[in-house]
Amino acid sequence: MDANTILVMAMFITFILLLFTGFPIAWVLGGIGVLFAFVGQFSDIYFGTWTGLDYTTLGLVVNRIWDIMDNWILVALPMFIFMGVMLDKSNIAEKLMQSMQELFGQVRGGLAITVTAIGIILAASTGIIGASVVLLAMMSLPAMRDQKYNQPFALGTVAAAGTLGILIPPSIMLVIMADQLALSVGDLFMAAVFPGLLLGFLYMAYILISSWFRPDQAPLPQHAAPVSFAVVLKVLKATLPTILLIVIVLGSIFAGYATPTEASGVGALGATLLAAFNRQLNWEVIKDVVAKTTNTTAYIFAIFIGATCFSLVLRELGGDQLIESFLTGMPFGDYGIVLFILAVIFFLGFFLDWIEITLIVLPLLAPVVNALDLNITGPDAIDNVKMVWFVMLVAMTLQTSFLTPPVGFALFYLKGVCPPDVKITDIYRGVLPFIVLQLLALLTLIVFPVIVTWLPAVAYG
Repeated sequence: MDANTILVMAMFITFILLLFTGFPIAWVLGGIGVLFAFVGQFSDIYFGTWTGLDYTTLGLVVNRIWDIMDNWILVALPMFIFMGVMLDKSNIAEKLMQSMQELFGQVRGGLAITVTAIGIILAASTGIIGASVVLLAMMSLPAMRDQKYNQPFALGTVAAAGTLGILIPPSIMLVIMADQLALSVGDLFMAAVFPGLLLGFLYMAYILISSWFRPDQAPLPQHAAPVSFAVVLKVLKATLPTILLIVIVLGSIFAGYATPTEASGVGALGATLLAAFNRQLNWEVIKDVVAKTTNTTAYIFAIFIGATCFSLVLRELGGDQLIESFLTGMPFGDYGIVLFILAVIFFLGFFLDWIEITLIVLPLLAPVVNALDLNITGPDAIDNVKMVWFVMLVAMTLQTSFLTPPVGFALFYLKGVCPPDVKITDIYRGVLPFIVLQLLALLTLIVFPVIVTWLPAVAYG
């Protein structure tokens, strides 16, 4: 085993150990990169090895950071974040909850269906997981408890519905993935529409079937009013503005009228106008939205910088070649290697956030997947349909990272706004069926790639 292999393994082990110290992940990534650049130089000088590292390696980070900051695609990140936070402040979700609760009032499990439906709408309009989970919990959990819903069932529904925003476009995760793998953001947005809807409908199907076989899990309300034309009209009035904004943002991208960056600006403006229309826009709201947008954007870009330093040193040590030779040497066949990669990402999701996995792991795996002989076909207008399909598999797998303990962020967002009598074990029990549904959706995308490629094929004629 040569010095480079030892250093690569030591980098990963150090990273894993430092995760449990509580230090900010951006500092951990950047610090490990700087540390091992000096370790490699020290090894060359005092032990006569040749790792390929010297002090100028860290100077290359400056050029990489400049490339990140000069990337127009990433301008869409703060705009989509602003759009999501502003919609969160616009009181739209409350109106949706009130109207849809009346629409599904006579359906067993109707309140859980309402939560999932609103989760889908919020996913396509906000994409901010923390905001969606907290908002859904605060609006729906008191009503579910009053209606005597099974507690783990109610908690799992809220947590799972709130995480749909990481997959359903416009998704900031897909923007970052497109940047890291040099793919079209529009292609990824189109490819993610049906996988996201598939996952949402699987949730609804589970809720309906589970409520049918276990009536005590989701009792009917005692005084549910019958559905009338007035109720349907109320739902349409509540959903139409948000759906119109989603259509304008995504439709302009899909039709080629606007780039994702331009469409994100339109979305931010549209969300502001909706807040004004609902009489929720004032100076305090604007300051709060700008502050939250700045904090979230700074958090993401800090990890960008740390991951850039870490990845540069890792690649200088030959870490990408080591990973590629390890994976291609496995006796599983091409699809077996894909399944193994997804299993590793699923396992990493227990301990890492999706941002670290996207910025560190995904670029290292791209050359391996590109070299595989996978029979994935799609429109010629998509430059790399195989990689688009693989990205959708990774995105679906990363859905689980929000629900899997010990660091599933949706679990902690939910626990933070629950009543004191709710135990974290209740949340764990509640999300387990939804994790199984996420894995079922992942298997469906593997077996039926057309779910990913159909909409781009239609869009490109």
